[in-house]
Amino acid sequence: MRFEIKNQPFTVLTLYMDRGESIKCQSGAMAWMSPCITMETKMGGIGGMFKKALVGESLALNHYTAENAGELTLAKHSPGDILAFNIGQMPIIAQKTSFLAATQGVNMEIYLQRKGAVGFFGGEGFLMQKYTGNGMAWLEIDGSVQERVLAPGERMIVDSGYVAAMEASCTMEIQTVKGVKNVLFGGEGLFNTVVTGPGRVWLQTMPINALAMNLYAYMPHPSSN
Repeated sequence: MRFEIKNQPFTVLTLYMDRGESIKCQSGAMAWMSPCITMETKMGGIGGMFKKALVGESLALNHYTAENAGELTLAKHSPGDILAFNIGQMPIIAQKTSFLAATQGVNMEIYLQRKGAVGFFGGEGFLMQKYTGNGMAWLEIDGSVQERVLAPGERMIVDSGYVAAMEASCTMEIQTVKGVKNVLFGGEGLFNTVVTGPGRVWLQTMPINALAMNLYAYMPHPSSN
């Protein structure tokens, strides 16, 4: 299966599918497709639906199959980029709600960071998804992406929500911001994510929650009586 990623920052993913090839994707992702491509919506079991609800994904996945050679184009839900990963070569841990599409051999499961009790209050950084198996996965990135390579034991402190994805060889944990003044007046929130190598880390420049808060400041609000 060939693919093309284009039109950044209003990014689309075009899949050129041969007869019999199939992918699964987030509901509502399809933008346009050839008439020879068919769709089937699958809900999954109760356990799978519960996991999807935890990480904020839609409860159903759409499965597209090519009856003959054709193309399928998927679009991001917000401005940003799309990254492609060969999961068989490189298992990935990614932010929740980042899933766009994957081939059928890719498995998705919940990934919990270390120090779960602290992480429970850590917002975007707590629940993530781990991608294993064989095949390709395409993930949504908010804003543009910066890639870093961490050596064994090398650490990077990242504001929670800015870690888009990392290789499964990396580890991460939630860390509270120290100092009362830093917490109250620093404007950086209560928690940071600490990523430790070895492995590659992909950082996003504009998490969707940060974008929403920036836009909210400019929206008219009804005055209270």
